[in-house]
Amino acid sequence: MAVRTLCWQGEDDTARFAAALAAAMRAAPALGDAFIALHGDLGAGKTTLVRHLLRALGVQGRIKSPTYAVVEPHVAADGRPIHHFDFYRFSDPREWEDAGFRDLFAGPGLKLAEWPGQAAGYLPTEDLAIHIEAMTPDADDVRRVQLRAFSPTGQALLAAVAP
Repeated sequence: MAVRTLCWQGEDDTARFAAALAAAMRAAPALGDAFIALHGDLGAGKTTLVRHLLRALGVQGRIKSPTYAVVEPHVAADGRPIHHFDFYRFSDPREWEDAGFRDLFAGPGLKLAEWPGQAAGYLPTEDLAIHIEAMTPDADDVRRVQLRAFSPTGQALLAAVAP
């Protein structure tokens, strides 16, 4: 498992990271089928990162958090499907099968999951885990970010964004 730690000084660093991730996916289209798990407390910046990444991938229109819907589908500029999951309120294992999440994770496209621990036991192993932590409780802009790659796809993404 490869690990890198970054420090984001503000939202501009988040946007630059997202742009680098999107550039890696455009350069090597197979990377766009990754499963990226996003970890962090409420307000850590998980959804902000997703919004920047989706914009960098050419997603148009409103990008909202899937907190209540559990999943929001999007389409990248190249036509690739993207599914943004938020398992914060996930509590019923039957929902996994009923909602077709198994099929979504088995299919093509980028999968981004916030609060993956809430769906533990159902999710496949992530390619890349991103742990975002505010450096101090009152620091709105400084984040410690740990990246962990669990697959060759994750290692390629990690190499592209944190050489």
